[in-house]
Amino acid sequence: MAFSSVEGLLQAAGQVPLWRAVLEDDLRERGVDEARSWRQMAALWTAMKAPVAEYDPAARSRSGLTGGAGARLEGEGPGLCPPFLRQVIAAALKTGECNACMKRIVAAPTAGASGVLPAVFLPLQARDGLDDRRMVEALYVAAGFGQVIATRASISGAECGCQAEVGVACSMAAAALCALMGLSIEETEYAAEIAMEHHLGLTCDPICGLVQIPCIERNAVAAKRAMDAFNLSGLLCGSRNISFDMVVRTMKETGLHISAKYRETSEGGLAKLYDRRAAN
Repeated sequence: MAFSSVEGLLQAAGQVPLWRAVLEDDLRERGVDEARSWRQMAALWTAMKAPVAEYDPAARSRSGLTGGAGARLEGEGPGLCPPFLRQVIAAALKTGECNACMKRIVAAPTAGASGVLPAVFLPLQARDGLDDRRMVEALYVAAGFGQVIATRASISGAECGCQAEVGVACSMAAAALCALMGLSIEETEYAAEIAMEHHLGLTCDPICGLVQIPCIERNAVAAKRAMDAFNLSGLLCGSRNISFDMVVRTMKETGLHISAKYRETSEGGLAKLYDRRAAN
């Protein structure tokens, strides 16, 4: 997809739904027909559902650092977490654990951020009875916002920190959630901006150099933050001051100024301080 700004994306969506503007741009960019583009996106949605549907609570990553956490969120439990939110967190953890166990996931936009979109989408689809077509349309919206960030900034933790991975996934999920719930394109842009803005400066320093800790839990936190961004956009859209494109530019500048120790090098932060021998 060729959109280099959300301003351009929103202009293209002046006469058609936002998801269709992204779809039509994909057709022009790749020279494919609509049926092929749709099949490919639908295949991603099918693959995205599998880690949760086929989750094995007994599976453990080869590192031994993760596994089984997703199952602990099933059913009722103590605390302040209502059942729907428990499902959101569980979906994020299950997808992240699937990635850690070297199973198939959908990089959205990266493997380390693969749990955010499923965590937002799957419980909502089940709760509201949304058909798969609606979910695929929302994935086009997510893809459009993700493409803008990839073009204007980065989706690489090694380049710009985790803000460029989990932060981007949160922004994509917030935009897609707005599309699913019928918010305006202005509210959709604002939700994506809120989600990105509140991940600015997030470092990437996974322990042992593995995409497991803190990455998997971070997906769950970002999924909840995408929901917060959706709620805030519907309430505050008329009072906003910062555009999505501005916050993406800020994300890139912030990422380039983050010390290299905190950009997936395992030379700083948790990666440096964690002592696996002491933890065992």
